[in-house]
Amino acid sequence: MLTEDQVREIFLDAGALMSGHFKLSSGRHSGEYWEKFWVLQHPQYVQAMCAEIARRYANDGVEVVLGPTTGGILLAFEVARQLGVRALYAESENGVRTLRRGLTLPAGTRTLIVDDVLTTGLATQECIDLCTRLGADIAGIAVLVDRSGGKVDLGYRRENLLTIEAVSYAPEECPLCAAGEPITKPGSRSLP
Repeated sequence: MLTEDQVREIFLDAGALMSGHFKLSSGRHSGEYWEKFWVLQHPQYVQAMCAEIARRYANDGVEVVLGPTTGGILLAFEVARQLGVRALYAESENGVRTLRRGLTLPAGTRTLIVDDVLTTGLATQECIDLCTRLGADIAGIAVLVDRSGGKVDLGYRRENLLTIEAVSYAPEECPLCAAGEPITKPGSRSLP
């Protein structure tokens, strides 16, 4: 069993918690950034966190694990491997998450949605919408880090390995912008 403190330690050990002025994929701004790729470059960390997700959903009849591109691909693959099921990847096409390359998700398939870092839940909601369009049965959702402090409700059981309350701002309300702080690019430093 992996505790929240152990997950936090994984992110800290990997140097994944960054300070600065960041524009998040949600469009919001924040003074901190959880760079999942600093963690996802270490197979032992990915394996340990995905094992915890698989443990939490081991008795839920999961038949497929679905993750949004990009980080969700690694997580979907590893959780699916540990559960002994198939992995699918929801790609964005014309602003809508879809399955490409001839992949299918038959109606009624018991599906676990996984994602890396949740702020507003947009990518996860897009995966829920994909499952709904295809008639899949959503077993639940799992994320590595929930930055919303548990405030985002997506309507399904969700297992967060780490829940934090990271302050974020609409761009027009951002005190970092008002102070003239330039946007920090998360990938601006070299990986070890």
